[in-house]
Amino acid sequence: MVDRIQALINEHGIRTVRLEFADFYGILRGKAIPVERFSETITDGVQFAMPTFAIDLAGNVATGTGVAEEIGYRDLRAIPDLSTFGLLPWEPGTARVMADIYFEGRPVAVSPRQILKKVIDKYANLGLEPVVASELEFYLCRRQEGRWVRYVDRPSMVYTASRLSDPDDFAGRVRAALKEMGMEVLASNHEFFPSQYEINLAHLPALQAADLTVIFKQAVKEMAFKDGLLATFMGRPFNGLGGSGYHLHVSLREPGTGKNVFADPDQPYGLSRTMLSFIAGQLVHAKGTMALMAPTVNSYKRYQLFSFAPYYVLWGLDNRSTYVRVPAERGSGTRVENRAADAAANPYLVIAAVLASGLDGIEKGLDPGDPYLGDCYQISDAANYQTVPRSLGESLDAMEGDDYVRSLLGPEFIKAYLAVKRMEYQRFLDWVTDWEFNEYPFYI
Repeated sequence: MVDRIQALINEHGIRTVRLEFADFYGILRGKAIPVERFSETITDGVQFAMPTFAIDLAGNVATGTGVAEEIGYRDLRAIPDLSTFGLLPWEPGTARVMADIYFEGRPVAVSPRQILKKVIDKYANLGLEPVVASELEFYLCRRQEGRWVRYVDRPSMVYTASRLSDPDDFAGRVRAALKEMGMEVLASNHEFFPSQYEINLAHLPALQAADLTVIFKQAVKEMAFKDGLLATFMGRPFNGLGGSGYHLHVSLREPGTGKNVFADPDQPYGLSRTMLSFIAGQLVHAKGTMALMAPTVNSYKRYQLFSFAPYYVLWGLDNRSTYVRVPAERGSGTRVENRAADAAANPYLVIAAVLASGLDGIEKGLDPGDPYLGDCYQISDAANYQTVPRSLGESLDAMEGDDYVRSLLGPEFIKAYLAVKRMEYQRFLDWVTDWEFNEYPFYI
């Protein structure tokens, strides 16, 4: 492994290696290491402040996280995972590597990457390997007269594959960069709303898929920035337009044979009992995991009727109005599509949430009931159906109240995550918005 990396460094004239890890928000935090110092980094690691996991996006440090004032704001140690070493095509002379992080010699329990690894290990104990693929939507904006406007602001551009929908071929250049990085892209397209795009990544083992999804999001944002554009994965950045989702495709296979254990042609719908129980787990823990799937105040403006985002917690066969969709492919392509996550969510935590929920369903042999037929946005007896949470505050309470989710993700993570996100939510509740000032002052 070290020899292969050294050959890449020599071949591409690498001068800098970015050592990175993802925080709660899925943002890559890291340091730029001169290539001459990288060999010692492999064994010694690099120090970062542990309170990185106590900070919100406004730079506020939450109290009561267990990773800040309680430990004297001490350092963690980041050790590179050499299997993730790769080039950054848009930054000549630069490579990057993901890190695992440690505190006092032990893996950091609040690290999103560590959380996912722990869930994957639970599947390994059952002789199963999760395979996932990420499908992410985002908006592109450009600067005009001092404000951000949509990159291409014309309606009805969905599935338009020409330069009409992407005049600078931004998506094409992202695909080319990802290919140079060794990432496989299945397809890209213009999405339903003006200046909204989607890029689909190939199925991979869960940890590798999560690493590459985080890197993909960073690539899109950095390449857009270099072009003077803004790429945002925010759940719903514009009034009057729909949101951007993170659709996660999941299957389980036997490590030795590669057999997809979700497929069973002798069962109804061609779905195995294991798959049905996995789906049932998604439904049972939909509320308890939503704070990971929809982690911002803005996320909840995406969950509306007739929005192609989940509203009722139901599953269906090739049904885009449901929380869980089972695409039409069978055999080796049999899979679950969880449609709940906001594109702004942390991929490690989204994948961990989906897999954790499914694991509970499998271990308990849960039954999801019959698939919902038809458009579930038009349910007549809506009071009989569970909806997704309608606010970040409601989701945080649901997470705290889900004993299984709390136990599997771990008390350290739950404590820190709730402290940071409740501080963020309280700041929002205390803030007077433009909408309020425009709505009330002349009449009240």
